[in-house]
Amino acid sequence: MSDRTLRELVYGKGAHVDPVACVEDISAELATRTVAGYPHSIWQIVEHMSYWMDYELRKIAGEVPKYPEKAIESWPPHPEGGSEVQWSAVRQRFVELLARLAVLADADSATLNKVVSEVDVMKKSRQTSVHATLWQITAHNSYHAGQIALLRRQAGAWPPERGGDTW
Repeated sequence: MSDRTLRELVYGKGAHVDPVACVEDISAELATRTVAGYPHSIWQIVEHMSYWMDYELRKIAGEVPKYPEKAIESWPPHPEGGSEVQWSAVRQRFVELLARLAVLADADSATLNKVVSEVDVMKKSRQTSVHATLWQITAHNSYHAGQIALLRRQAGAWPPERGGDTW
């Protein structure tokens, strides 16, 4: 049995903003813009989200990706002079990774209950399930999509073309 709520949250239903809508209609210039007092651009947030989605999908596939020694390793450097073509590729990868999460959320119980080995933030091995892993990465994405929404609002670029809460 798939998890309909989880699948919907991958794409930001309910109180969660749609992560695709947050990034699909902004320029590379806005995506690379930084704000005083905040360390990352929208571009960097999207790449950070993609880093962790890829990491988790690799774990689910049975790989053993190396856990970063420091949190900063999951953040890309600021994309100096990022072009529209490069930004488009970053967005496309992001959308593709979200689609892979959504497919897994629609999987049967056997797949969702499959055991996934992982290393936690304290570098300890533990086991979890595909289902729990998907919930974790979806919560992570929701947190960062909220940051993107806030940065867009600060830049006067909210709501996205497809809409979003304005209150």
